Amino acid sequence: MITIIGGGLAGLSLGIALRKRGVPVSLHEAGIYPRHRVCGEFISGVSQGTFDSLGIGDLFDDAKRHHSTAWFFRSRRIFSTPLPGGLGISRFTLDERLSRKFRELGGLLCERSRRKPQREDGLVWCGGRMPAKGRWIGLKCHVLGLQLHADLEMHLASNGYVGLGKVEQEKVNVCGLFRLEPSLSGKGIETLERYLCAGGLDVLAGRIFAARVDPESFLGIAGFRLGRQEHRDGIAALGDAWGMIPPFTGNGMSMAFESAEIATDPLHAWQKGRGNWGETLERLREEMKRRFARRMFWGRAMHPFLTTDAGQALFTLVSRSGLLPFKSCFHALR
Repeated sequence: MITIIGGGLAGLSLGIALRKRGVPVSLHEAGIYPRHRVCGEFISGVSQGTFDSLGIGDLFDDAKRHHSTAWFFRSRRIFSTPLPGGLGISRFTLDERLSRKFRELGGLLCERSRRKPQREDGLVWCGGRMPAKGRWIGLKCHVLGLQLHADLEMHLASNGYVGLGKVEQEKVNVCGLFRLEPSLSGKGIETLERYLCAGGLDVLAGRIFAARVDPESFLGIAGFRLGRQEHRDGIAALGDAWGMIPPFTGNGMSMAFESAEIATDPLHAWQKGRGNWGETLERLREEMKRRFARRMFWGRAMHPFLTTDAGQALFTLVSRSGLLPFKSCFHALR
């Protein structure tokens, strides 16, 4: 049996793909479904072939299609362009659909089951970031009645950046990455407002809080770090547990699905007795590195241009002058 720890996108998608191949799977999720998660809720760069190979292609039929993006420095629009493609769907909806399909295929789903990463043949860690101290906080919420200037808006703040994207039922997902500042903590959604205003995004805060914010959708995750996560011998780590790409790339959800696709055949082969666990792990690591190393490198290289004063000034200048190679940057991150 394959044991998957973590029922997010990578874990659920992998479980579905393995069950379609007849592999017995148990999946342990610390929370319950449905649930909100801190996520940009934007999918870009995943082929339909990947969705179909995982057996989940039908789950995105009603997802919002994103065709345009607009970038802002504080309240000034600095850049607008068509998007090569993207989907908007909330994790609340998507995780529920994935968990239901996994159960329908005979997978054993254990909710409220918290497990720690450990060395064990057949165990796959999809439980997000490995324990580590980081300097970032992610905040998100859903808003109704918020009019956007494009399907996807990006706002540069002095303490990070914020993305707004349409999801289902006319909702807008607001998700921000900020440098962690404990003094800005407040009660619930008040925390997001404090971080927005501290970063110079008062106008954006006014737009958001003049609309209908869903307080139940507010979440925050503090203290994480970006990039490759801590490597632990003997553990198969997928999705965010392998590496967290900067969220401005819009590629985190995509990497979760691709991780599941990468892992399906090696795990299926191991379960059928073809190769030992060590060989399976090595195959996984090599393929993950081959598929993701380039985009992780460019994500880390570009991130300072969005999170530092000097970087933002240069990014704004290049964007307003029309010299930003957006398409090249977009494809380098996918």
